[in-house]
Parts: sequence; structure tokens; C-alpha cells
Amino acid sequence: MRAPDGDVRRMLWVSLPDQRARRELYWMSRMPGTRVRAMARQEPVGEVDWIPSTYRRPVQRFVEAGALAWVRGLDEQDPREHDWVASLELCSLVTGQASRWRRAARSRGTARPLQAVITWENLPDQPLYRVPPYRQALNSCRDADLLLCMVDAARDHLLANGFDDELIRVVKPGVDTDLFHPAETPTEEPVVAFVSPLAENKGIDRVLEAMRLVRREIPEARLRVAGRGPLEHLVRAEAEDPRSGVELVGALDAPGVADLLRSAAVFTTAPRPTWKWTEQLGLAYLEALASGLPIVTTRCGTNDEAVHPRTTSSRTPPRPSRRASCTTSRTVAVGRRSARPTVATS
Repeated sequence: MRAPDGDVRRMLWVSLPDQRARRELYWMSRMPGTRVRAMARQEPVGEVDWIPSTYRRPVQRFVEAGALAWVRGLDEQDPREHDWVASLELCSLVTGQASRWRRAARSRGTARPLQAVITWENLPDQPLYRVPPYRQALNSCRDADLLLCMVDAARDHLLANGFDDELIRVVKPGVDTDLFHPAETPTEEPVVAFVSPLAENKGIDRVLEAMRLVRREIPEARLRVAGRGPLEHLVRAEAEDPRSGVELVGALDAPGVADLLRSAAVFTTAPRPTWKWTEQLGLAYLEALASGLPIVTTRCGTNDEAVHPRTTSSRTPPRPSRRASCTTSRTVAVGRRSARPTVATS
């Protein structure tokens, strides 16, 4: 993603309506020699010129890359002011808009803007690709200039869907280790941290069930839950019972997450696939590892690109919560005795 010789790279980012903070847009803004303008509903984090934007969204049900939403005002942006236009996921409808905007500009004989699409997608047969508006967005990317994959599986998925390997690059995300680092003195308390959306696909219900079993063996064990989502009521109900050992801390910013991880002995999630999603990488795993924590999780999708089983490893049994509880109990005990990260997958 080169800038013109001697110039600053000028990028226009077209956000999803539900774009999460401190992720892809933030990483683009950290590239040296880059000035980023972003069309977004909410003000972005970082050094980004914000273009406050609204979306035409007839249905609210679908979120993130699957959102049935088109950004307003893209046609009003001057292509001559941008070297690149970038967006997230091939099938997102804003990516389709960016493709049309780029083609219209270059049909007038200019070489720019170039187009980059970032993707985490790891399902070669993604069901959304069969739905007309998403399929059209996908096909609009076939003549993009750069397809930037966040995981190896995303490259495999692109090749399986007939994309040109010459356009594909894999650049895996990192972690700010100035922010995420081990505690000076690891905790002696049996505290388990869950940092993720409180949704079925992230398995908070399984974690709550497993925690009840953990506390039979380690009664003083506690679970601290950070996040928001549709299953928040389950966590809140559990936290209201003083016998549960569960605490809901709500949504945290990045420094808050880092503090939570440094206060814990173990990090856990229990993701499960849905009809159109499976775990891709899991930035929370990287943050937990950078914080020196053992990890207990389920095998799901391609999370093994982030979590490499080294000590205790087993396949998901018919009753994953019971197996996870045993693994968590063992890992809590290990985590209390050693700051060295271990990894357990259930």
C-alpha cells in the first residue's frame, strides 16, 4: 500500500455502521506517512479525520459485515483527494459502494484512487455470498488493487473463491505491548477473565455453566465478565447471586481491558459457530497472551492461529461445559503458581 513518491498516502476509509473501535481503521491510521479520512457513524479512535456519516439501513437485524446498510454521501467525496479507498470485508455493502466509486473515478482516465479490502473471512462457502446484494459486493472486489487478509485462512478462502493470488497479502494483527503486558506480580487470587461480546457465538452461557462447576472444586474462584450484548441478562442474573462468584464489569476501553487482564489468573472464552460465522482469530487471545495469562477456550474455526495448544489439549466433548470446567480448574491452579502462559483448548 505505497504512497506516491515523497507524498503522504491519502486514504478514505468507508466504515461499516457497526465498526468496532481500535481495530482496522485504527491500524490504518497508524501506518507511517498516512492521512486517513473516515466516513463513520461514530467518531473514530486515533488520528483520523472524521466525516460524520449516516446510513440507509432498512433492516436492523444484521450487524457488522452482514449489515444491510449503505453509507450516505460517498458520491460527494472527491476522488482526486484520495490515493486509496478502503473498507472491511468483501461482501459488506459499503465495500460494494467503494468499488463503484473507485470505478467511476478511474473511468475518467485517472490511475487513482486504488482500492484495498480488508478481510477476516475464513469460510470459503460463506452463506452470505449466495444472497444477491452481498454477492454483488463480493464480485465488485475482483478487480480491487489489494486484498489484505488478517489471518491465513482468509487467504485460503479468497483462493477458494477464485481471487487472484497476486492481489492477496496476509498481515496479521499485533498487540500494543506498552498497554498489554504481564502484571509485575501475578495475582494469587483464582480470578478468571472473560472479555468478549456477551453473545451466544462467544459462549458466555457455557462459561457461566462451567464456572458453577469450577466453584465446586475451587469455591473462592471468581469470574469477571467484560462486555455487552444480547446475553447480558444471563450474566447480570448470575452476578446478582452472591454465591456465584460472577462480577459484570460492563464494557471497558482498552486500558480498562488491560487492567482487568493483569488482575486475572486465567482468560477464557467458549466460542461456537453460527450459520454464517466461525471464530477467525480473536484479538482478545492475543491481548491475554501479551498479559501473561493462560487461556482456556474451545476449538472453533481458526482460533488456533492465535492460540497454539502447548500443554493441555483436547477436543470438544459432548458436554463442553463440564470438560471446560475441569480444564479451567486445573489452569486456575497452574496460573496461580506460575506467570508463564499456558494454553488449554477444550
